Amino acid sequence: MRINRTLRLGIGAIAVTLVAAACGGGSDATTIDDHLREGKLTIGIKFDQPGLGFRDTDGSYQGYDVKIAEYVAGKLGVRPEGITFREAPTAQRETMIMNGDVDFIVATYSITDERKKKVDFAGPYFVAGQALLVKKETTDITGVESLTGNKKLCSVEGSTPAQYVKDHYATDVQLVELDTYSRCIEALRSGSVDAVTTDDIILAGFAGQASGELKLVGDTFTTEKYGIGLRKGDQGTRAKINDAIEEMIADGSWKRAFEETIGPLRDSTLTPPAVDRY
Repeated sequence: MRINRTLRLGIGAIAVTLVAAACGGGSDATTIDDHLREGKLTIGIKFDQPGLGFRDTDGSYQGYDVKIAEYVAGKLGVRPEGITFREAPTAQRETMIMNGDVDFIVATYSITDERKKKVDFAGPYFVAGQALLVKKETTDITGVESLTGNKKLCSVEGSTPAQYVKDHYATDVQLVELDTYSRCIEALRSGSVDAVTTDDIILAGFAGQASGELKLVGDTFTTEKYGIGLRKGDQGTRAKINDAIEEMIADGSWKRAFEETIGPLRDSTLTPPAVDRY
């Protein structure tokens, strides 16, 4: 029996579609709801930020963002053993979410209008501020107003602190962009840069790890709202995560998590943020 050309082409297109679906080729093959039904989540965190998201030598994960992630996962019905943590480098976070490499990201992820074009955010769960970290013996850098004289200032490529420096201090400092804050800290300790800039809560973790070798200087000079990044348009999951953040604040777990991982943050008052229900 002869089959006309149009019919043969139609059968071929259906076959290709079926093969692609069977192979899971595409980020829409599975959703966070599928993972929740399996009792599993893949969550992006930082691996190199002491006190926030840190992978220890024994393979365990510690820090404030880790505790936030575990609490939210629990409220979504996933036990700690069902969580797979993946490293989420600053410049790759939106891509990881859009590609479906993670279900959501909790990684000192500042909510910005530019990022909201690509991903959605639950939260914020914390409000930080950009600050400066220098060596203990440094006296000529006392705050953002002293960033003059072509000093070398390190931050991370793709971060909001790096962009802030480009927008406001491009003629005053040499911005050195590296891929992680831990590399910026290494550069500071070796004398390759004069200061490191990012959010005060991140710098406080590194300062604590350095046993008095480093210090925060000056006042914070931006407002950074940390959110939980997830796929654009997934309003159902976003609402559930927002509910979990509010419950964490209400039952005292939010404050305890901060005190157990970060501790006192200079003279700051630990004030819970208001969750944004946009």
